[in-house]
Amino acid sequence: MTERRATSKAKKGQGITEEQIVALLREADAGATIDELCSMYGISSGTLAMLRGGNGGPGSSDPARLKHLEEENRRLRALVADLTLSNQALKSAVSKKKW
Repeated sequence: MTERRATSKAKKGQGITEEQIVALLREADAGATIDELCSMYGISSGTLAMLRGGNGGPGSSDPARLKHLEEENRRLRALVADLTLSNQALKSAVSKKKW
């Protein structure tokens, strides 16, 4: 398999991240066995079946949705930063003027 085994293994009781699910599904498509995947990611075969079957697990649109949400988050963070700078500049200008 790959050298990522130690870094991609989920700790007991902490669940599995979206990135790990995408990596797991790619490895499953590449031909990794069920036993390998379950031990590598610390999940049961039932969880793997749920993730692969789409019964409540992420579907094919989730990576695209995640990318869209990340882009929207980046845009909103930039907007907040810009508004914060404008707000600070206005407060500074008002405090210097004596009405």
